[in-house]
Amino acid sequence: MLRPALYADRDLILPWRNHPDVRAVSLTTHEIKPDEHAGWWENHWHEVLIYEDDRGKPAGVVIFNGSTWSFYLDVAGLGDGLLRAWMLLEKEAVEYAFGTLGLETLGGETLAENKQVLALHRRFGFKETRRYDRVVDGVTKTVVWTERGK
Repeated sequence: MLRPALYADRDLILPWRNHPDVRAVSLTTHEIKPDEHAGWWENHWHEVLIYEDDRGKPAGVVIFNGSTWSFYLDVAGLGDGLLRAWMLLEKEAVEYAFGTLGLETLGGETLAENKQVLALHRRFGFKETRRYDRVVDGVTKTVVWTERGK
């Protein structure tokens, strides 16, 4: 289930963003300090949704910025439930984008090396529309833009 983020969720999200497995495939690879996260939160909280697992426990976050989206999961807390959470979060995020937000297209950036997420996006109808290089913490990485229509 997706729900709007509450201020109380702010500090819950930081460890998800800072998990080494998440940072390894993110456009932000350094460990995010609490004050940096607080600044991000102040600018983005209104675009943030919390994904709750089957037990109603917060387990991920979805961020919408216009017709662009991104997400993080609680990799450490989900354990064996990670794949199921990935699939449910993506399904619910797509439904939210085209239903609640009324978007006609939805797109996002994924590092080319993040093959698992690219495969998941394909499963949900996203198509690769372009690739480009971006410097991520001093290293040139290939970014894949995927999008899908309603």
